[in-house]
Amino acid sequence: MSLAHGHPYLAIPGPSVMPERVLRAMHRGSPNIYEGPLVEMVAGLWPDLRAVAGTTAHVAAYIGNGHAGWEAANANLFSRGERALVLATGQFGLSWANHARQMGIEVEVLDFGRAAPADPGRLETALRADREGRIKAVLTTHVDTATTVRNDIPALRAAMDAAGHPALLAVDCIASLACDEYRMDDWGADVTVAASQKGLMTPPGLAFVWFSEAARLRCGEGDLATPYWRWGPRAEPAEFWQYWDGTAPTHHLYGLREALTMLVHEEGLAQAWARHEALARVVWAAFEAWGTGNPAIAMNVPRPEWRGRSVTAARLGAPDAARLRAWCERHAGVTLGIGLGAATPEDPKAEGALRVAHMGHVNAHMTLGVLAVMEAGLKALGIAHGDGALEAAAQVVADRA
Repeated sequence: MSLAHGHPYLAIPGPSVMPERVLRAMHRGSPNIYEGPLVEMVAGLWPDLRAVAGTTAHVAAYIGNGHAGWEAANANLFSRGERALVLATGQFGLSWANHARQMGIEVEVLDFGRAAPADPGRLETALRADREGRIKAVLTTHVDTATTVRNDIPALRAAMDAAGHPALLAVDCIASLACDEYRMDDWGADVTVAASQKGLMTPPGLAFVWFSEAARLRCGEGDLATPYWRWGPRAEPAEFWQYWDGTAPTHHLYGLREALTMLVHEEGLAQAWARHEALARVVWAAFEAWGTGNPAIAMNVPRPEWRGRSVTAARLGAPDAARLRAWCERHAGVTLGIGLGAATPEDPKAEGALRVAHMGHVNAHMTLGVLAVMEAGLKALGIAHGDGALEAAAQVVADRA
């Protein structure tokens, strides 16, 4: 018998759970895109977008997803043949590097594997070795969505400063913005990339690039900065349409307005960070308990301080993760994330890995419900696991009350 009928739940790391308020805000007819309420509303988005990123810097918005944000950042930071140093801690760091390489940028990658953050010492050494100053920018993820490794951005900035290197620091916050604490200005980032479909609780379709004055002065006029991607006119447009280089994504903007109101003006960013911190620890407590009865069950990132707060990557051993994902969706209406980037020669289809998202418009009963369904699936499928996972998860909630 299937118990999946009813409202499905997506516990995947994007698109995230969206508030009904956001969806209702989008459910309206098309507005005048030349003057009036839409133009006035959009003017109020930019201060809130700056607040979410912890910056007073420039912000440019694009119609696109996170990969569009990468392209916008690459196109403005570099000209063909200029060099990027990429600090990779998983699938998305490597993908950003490959994206840049295909655009004609010379890319050097420091690969730190799939379970640990970038080492500031290795970064400092690499920059000191670049005596000619060819590296124009260092690119890294704050949280890699595939591995869920969280990088220490202030420590990486300190390493760059210690090396005395002039490179700019660009950070992919697609999986972390509004979930993990992030302070662009205080932490010394020059460029931040994010998108609408994760912590910002809005449907996929908007990408954002925040860039410092130093980045504006050094970049944006190279041979990769085509008319659509050039960030200058978008950040300081003479006409409203130049924000988008064409027709505005009207209904996404209505949804984003509602989401930012909820995040910035009602809950508050500090509370949103604390909520994601607590829900992450709820999930971690369950996995720790399950793993005591089966060593094959473990979180991908061993140390809590290295883990992102928006999504947890774990392994159960092949093919148990794939079996559990299928059971949860078919029998209980819960969709877990695939083990993206977790393929190995022994597990080429990543059937031993999965991800549990706890990002966006998520609260305790949603997260506890996902864990209860997962425990039911472990029992139904006969997958060995330790006892007490739900009790441990509930205790985290109780302790935070």
